[in-house]
Amino acid sequence: MERVELEPLYKVKVTCHYCETEFETSRVRPSLKRPYRTDSDFCGYYKLENPDFYVVRICPECGFASTENSTDKLTDKQRQAFKEQIGNRWEKRDYSGARTLDQALATYKLGLLCAQVIQEKDRVVAGLLHHIAWLYRYREDHEQERRFLEFSLEAYVRVFEREGAGSNEARLLYLLGELNRRAGHFHEAVKWFGRVIHDKRITDAAMIRASREQWALLREQMISGKMELPEEMIEADKEAAKRSPL
Repeated sequence: MERVELEPLYKVKVTCHYCETEFETSRVRPSLKRPYRTDSDFCGYYKLENPDFYVVRICPECGFASTENSTDKLTDKQRQAFKEQIGNRWEKRDYSGARTLDQALATYKLGLLCAQVIQEKDRVVAGLLHHIAWLYRYREDHEQERRFLEFSLEAYVRVFEREGAGSNEARLLYLLGELNRRAGHFHEAVKWFGRVIHDKRITDAAMIRASREQWALLREQMISGKMELPEEMIEADKEAAKRSPL
């Protein structure tokens, strides 16, 4: 019997949060969402369609862009702000089909603009900024990638300061460490990784292990760069030396 290959994309219907138009947007089939490689800040690489290209949903009628995590009930103030700054200038276009890297980047930038205009939750803004950094990484545009990693790092810090870490505490703390490492803020990175490693209340084994690995990588980077190790790292080395057999 001939095997039928499923199309990687399928369409779902979404109702616009602003104008309430029902429109279609594409998603990648769950069975194809497993990446063949993942970077240390969770950026995934896929053989077929990249599901991250389809996170932002854009209403073709008014241009309102959102994600599954966006606010679904807009206040009058948010509606007015969107209308004045984006809606009145929108030229109808359709992003419902397959997206190229450039098209995905355009959807994320519109999503970011909408989120900023309506003063969306910090967590949503941070995620959009981080995804934009990934898209520039796919492009190998290292300058823009670093720029948006810095922006996303600032937004994730605001998330932690205003909301706390929530149910994904270890993941957020780890991410703050890793983005600081990637941005070259090594001493800050040590603090965040250290919180995951040493806080007895954190029981997420995967994030503890990842934090230990990145701590070790960070230590190597600092030694090879002839940088002074932070006190926390020196103390950790002393503790490790005490525990190791003679």
